[in-house]
Amino acid sequence: MGHPLGYLRVVGVASAGLLLALSGCSPADPPSERRTVIDMLQQDWRHVAGVVADGDGLRVAATGRSIVEQDGEGGRSNPPVNLAGTHLVADEDFSLRASLTDLTADASLAVYDSPPVIADEFRIEPAGLTLTLRGDELRITIFDGSLPQDAIAPQPVQDVSVTVPDPHAELVVSRSGDQLEVVSGDRTVVSLPFGDVFGSGELWLGLSSEDGSFTVGSLTAEAPGGAHLATAGSAAADAERSPDGLQALAARARPGFLIGAAVALGPLVSDTDYANTVVGDFGALTPENAMKPQALAPRQGEYTFEEADALLDVAESKGMAVHGHTIAFTEAMPRWMRELPADTEQEREASGQVLLNYVTTVVTHFRGRLDSLDVVNEPFDVDQGTRLQENIWHRVFGPAYPVVVSQAVHDADPEIRQFINENGADVLGPRQDALLRLALDTNEQGGHIDGVGLQAHVYHLDTDAISADDLATTFDSFEDAGLVVRISENDVTDSEGRAAQAEQYATVLAACLRSEACVSYTTWGVDDRFDWWIDDDGELRQGHDLLFADGEPTPAYDALRRLSRG
Repeated sequence: MGHPLGYLRVVGVASAGLLLALSGCSPADPPSERRTVIDMLQQDWRHVAGVVADGDGLRVAATGRSIVEQDGEGGRSNPPVNLAGTHLVADEDFSLRASLTDLTADASLAVYDSPPVIADEFRIEPAGLTLTLRGDELRITIFDGSLPQDAIAPQPVQDVSVTVPDPHAELVVSRSGDQLEVVSGDRTVVSLPFGDVFGSGELWLGLSSEDGSFTVGSLTAEAPGGAHLATAGSAAADAERSPDGLQALAARARPGFLIGAAVALGPLVSDTDYANTVVGDFGALTPENAMKPQALAPRQGEYTFEEADALLDVAESKGMAVHGHTIAFTEAMPRWMRELPADTEQEREASGQVLLNYVTTVVTHFRGRLDSLDVVNEPFDVDQGTRLQENIWHRVFGPAYPVVVSQAVHDADPEIRQFINENGADVLGPRQDALLRLALDTNEQGGHIDGVGLQAHVYHLDTDAISADDLATTFDSFEDAGLVVRISENDVTDSEGRAAQAEQYATVLAACLRSEACVSYTTWGVDDRFDWWIDDDGELRQGHDLLFADGEPTPAYDALRRLSRG
C-alpha cells in the first residue's frame, strides 16, 4: 500500500542492540525453519514518556499528553511512541506478544508503520494498529496511512471492540501476508485484511494509558523462519556534519553565525534524508513542538521531558546549538494552565506561584543545554495589532508579565540568552515598534532580554514580502537599542514559483549576514514532506515553503548556499 505522507525509510540495523533468541527448533534445524525472537523489554525505552523499568518488566502510567488547538479548544490525544529508542525492521510476516497486567484503568499497545507527524494543533496518524484493553473489552483500531478528512478528529479504517474471555491472557498481534490477526490467549478475536498497513518494513511501538497504569510483564517480537526481523536505532545516529553544508559555509564567511532549523524528533529518528540534512546542513535546532508547555507539562506538576531530552541528546552529540521554544505562549498551553484561577488577589497569588514553579522547573531541567530561549512567544494579538494577549500570564501578573517571566528564567539559568519572539514584526510598522518597546520596557523593569526573534513567515508574497532595505533598517533599530536579532522562523511560499521563493529566502539571509545585530537565521522546518496545515475550510494541506521537498534541495536551498559562501 502506498503511504501519502511519503517519508518512510528503512534505517540501518543497530547491531549492538540486536537480541536474537532461537526457539522452537533444534540445533540441527536448517536456518530457514528457525524463528527469530526479540525480547523488546530488553531494548531502549528511556525516552518514552510514562514508561519506566519495573523489575523485569515496564510500568506504564498515563501522561495526559494531548494537542490543544490554537484557540484552546479540543485536546487531541498524543500518546507517546518509542522514537529515540529501539524500533523493529520486519520486512515480512511477524508477531508481537504482550502480557499486560495490573491494569488500574486501561492499557494500550500501538504498532505503527512510521512515527506520527505532529503539528501545532493536530497529529496525523500513521498506518498501524492499536490495541486498548479496558476490563474484558479489547478495542482494535486500524489506520491505513491515508490523509484524514478531518485532521482534528481522524477516523480509523477499522474500529472494533470485542469481549475477551480472559483479560489477563497474553495478547498477540500477527501479520501474515495481507491478514492481521489478534489473539487473546488461545482464541482468535479478530482477523482482518489489513496486513499491508505495515508496508514500510518498520515497526514503531507505543505503550500508553489514558486514565491509569499497567505493567508490561513480557513483550516479544517474532518472525517465522526465513523472514527478516531485527532491531534498529535512530536514523540520526550515523548522520555527520557536512564540511560543505550551510552552517559550515556561513561560519567561514561569518564566524559564530548560526544557521538553524525547527526540528521534530519523529522524522529525525526515522527518515535518513531528513536526519542527514538536519545534521549536515544546520548548526542549530529549535524543537518544533517538544518544548512547548503542553508537551512538557500535560498535567499540573507532572513533566514529560523525554522527547525534548532526546532531541537535545542528538544536538549535543552532533555539536549543534539549541534554541529553546518556548516558555510563555498563549497557543501552546495545556488546559490546566489555561484554566488557572485569576479572579481574586488570592487566586492570582496562588496561580502565580504555580506558573513560576513551572518556569523554574523547566529552565532548571535544561540548564546548561540551551544556547538561547524564547521566554515570551507571540505576545501581541493575533490580528497583527499591538495589544498584549490577555492570556493566563497576563491575567495573573498583569501587563508586566514578561518582566516576571524573564526574571524567573534568569534566576534558574543566568547564562541563557533570552528572546521575545513575534510574528509580523519583521517589517517596519507599529507591530515592530511595539516589540522594540516591550523588550526595552521589560529590561528597564528588571528583565534580562537579550534580543528579539523576527519570525519572517512569508505566506503571501504580495502582502508578506520582506525587503532588504527594510530589514537593514530593522536591524539597525534593534542594534541601536542594544538588542540582537534572530531570524527565527523563516519560511516562504512557492505560490509565485520556485524562483520567487528562492529570491525571498536569499533576501532575508543576505540581510542577516550583513548585520552584526543579526546573530542567527532559522527556517521553520526542513522538508515539505512534514509541513502540514489546516486551511480556513478545515482541509488538511501540505505546505510548499521549505528548503527541501521530498528529500531533494529546492532552488531556495541553492540560493542560500551561494550566499553562505560569502
